Amino acid sequence: MTILRSEPIIITAMMGPEDQSFFNKLRRQYFPPERNYLDAHITLFHHLPPAHWPEIKRHIIALTKEYEAPLARVDRMLNLGRGVAFRIDSPELLAVRSMVAENFASLLVPQDQSKPRLHITIQNKVKPNAAKLLFDALDADFETFSLSIIGLSAYYYMGGPWEKIGHWYFQQ
Repeated sequence: MTILRSEPIIITAMMGPEDQSFFNKLRRQYFPPERNYLDAHITLFHHLPPAHWPEIKRHIIALTKEYEAPLARVDRMLNLGRGVAFRIDSPELLAVRSMVAENFASLLVPQDQSKPRLHITIQNKVKPNAAKLLFDALDADFETFSLSIIGLSAYYYMGGPWEKIGHWYFQQ
């Protein structure tokens, strides 16, 4: 028996363990501790309807079985105004996301209808001057680097924290 949930579903791109550890460390260092209850992540969809989870899951599983891990690079810093993030350049990951978006276009909320700005937030909900100081410090020595994307993950949004639904790995 399937239990229907009411919480929105979030889909993220999974980083490899070394990259995950690196960005989690930065998040612990710079994110306000009272708000840092998530690991570092790359959000692909912010709000998919849980009533459609079985078909969304089938589609995600099929994509990860069909495609190899997308190439990705961290290509610059982003000043978010009240936070700081690393921008991700990955046409291949955007193509995978686009396939999901096309398949479920009628279900997408406005935030998920446009092309995403892929990023990993390491600081958020701080005063703009604090964000600018961190951005300037990190941007001064920034050099582009490769990022390992190994799969897709799904979570229920629990009003702040997330509850893991599952992980699916791209072909190797």
